[in-house]
Amino acid sequence: MARSERPGGVVSLIGLLLAIGGGVLLVAGVATYVVVSTTLSDQHITVSEDADNFAGEHVDQPWEAYAEADVIAEHASEMADGKTYAELPRDDPRRESVMTASFLQASLFTSVVAFGVAALAAGIGILFTLTGISLRRVARAPAP
Repeated sequence: MARSERPGGVVSLIGLLLAIGGGVLLVAGVATYVVVSTTLSDQHITVSEDADNFAGEHVDQPWEAYAEADVIAEHASEMADGKTYAELPRDDPRRESVMTASFLQASLFTSVVAFGVAALAAGIGILFTLTGISLRRVARAPAP
């Protein structure tokens, strides 16, 4: 019998492809997480002392980035009496500081999302790999 005609041959091939794809996703997810963490760390950001969580911590993980983004939003809101950048008049001297705070907050939230996507890719990679291995085992099992 040709390989493709052998019982379980197609299932085994699909399992192999899933396992390989899962491995690629796992490696890509872990590598992305490390790159985001390293890049964030290189910015030498420290969570503000008045943050609710992780005060004084070096920002290189998503929870620290989120905590610092949150405290930046609080500071900007206090500075602008609760108004956003768009709500402040163009001639308001606080507008530039609030704008900078918005950009910093958005950048930190973007890193939080990047961490999440990296973790998701790694998690899906693990699931694909396990599914692929399982399919290959099923394909090799003797027929009842």
